[in-house]
Amino acid sequence: MSIFKTVGKDMYSRAGVLKTPHGEIETPVFMPVGTQATVKSLTPDDLKTAGAQIILANTYHLYLRPGEKLIKKLGGLHEFMSWDKPILTDSGGFQVMSLGGSLVKITDDGVTFTSHLDGSKHKFTPEKSIQIQHDLGADIIMAFDEVAADKVGREYSEKALDRTHSWAERCVKEHKKLGGDQLLFGIVQGSVYEDLRKKGLEFISSLDFDGIALGGESIGFDNKATKEIIDWFADLMPEEKPHYAMGVGEVETIFICIEGGIDMFDCVSPTRRARNGSLYISPKNGGKVSNKFALDISNSQFKLDKKPIDPNCLCYTCQNFSRAYLRHLFFAKELLYHRLATIHNIYFMVNLVKEIRESILDKKFNSLKTSWLR
Repeated sequence: MSIFKTVGKDMYSRAGVLKTPHGEIETPVFMPVGTQATVKSLTPDDLKTAGAQIILANTYHLYLRPGEKLIKKLGGLHEFMSWDKPILTDSGGFQVMSLGGSLVKITDDGVTFTSHLDGSKHKFTPEKSIQIQHDLGADIIMAFDEVAADKVGREYSEKALDRTHSWAERCVKEHKKLGGDQLLFGIVQGSVYEDLRKKGLEFISSLDFDGIALGGESIGFDNKATKEIIDWFADLMPEEKPHYAMGVGEVETIFICIEGGIDMFDCVSPTRRARNGSLYISPKNGGKVSNKFALDISNSQFKLDKKPIDPNCLCYTCQNFSRAYLRHLFFAKELLYHRLATIHNIYFMVNLVKEIRESILDKKFNSLKTSWLR
């Protein structure tokens, strides 16, 4: 039975429906990141009010604290965090290599690392990552991969790609062994090399994965490189499976990805920006206050500004509070600032992607893109 159906297209951009154990997801979709089983400062009701259909949790962090076995005993992630909609967990591959300390050791068997919390030693193998994600109980789980940095060179990128493919096969095998109804996505690596990327896509697409994800350092970090990589795949991505660009959460990048046929995105950017005083605003309301679709609430020009963050936004924050009040909360370091700012940024991003979906169904994607990126 197919889990993904395309219901509308406008060139390569597409609108679809993805079926998961905890409900259907309308795509394209932005997925807020809840690293430690919480989207920072928000309740599940806040997320639902914002229109979030699915959220992410982090395998590495939840393995270290409070532990996947504890979460399983408490009914799994959904019951643990009181969220009844779909959840995606990453594999922990990126975190064990980026947070695992200076003694990270990568072998063909897996990755040995030290905890950033207490320095204790641990090892993730493809099998271990899948076992943890099964215990957590997410609807969509990710294969364990090696994220090779863009600057490591071709020779190492080839080795990392081969290792990722070997691990992918082991992930599929372990997933089938454990059983259940979770969806497993494979990850395409290959660094910045077109032939390696295409080799990666061909291999991952040949395995029994439910979805295809694009990973790597460039995706979401470098717009030019992101577009180049996605353009390489325009005619090669399997139509019958959902396409996921990992770590994408900025306005321009989202348009680039959707234009290239990507269905799913996640990023910590909306919550991180909120904490740092950067609040999203649409270009028609930005004027001189906006820089890259966001205003800096610490700016003195907002000290007496009675307007909401974005005058056309329907989020709780914009319907009730002024820029002046938010600026005051920000400088006073009040906890309420984090909540109100995050409500706005999550609502803004989730509903931008919803608006893009509607434009695809109406075959007006290019028109909407032009109005935003002009």
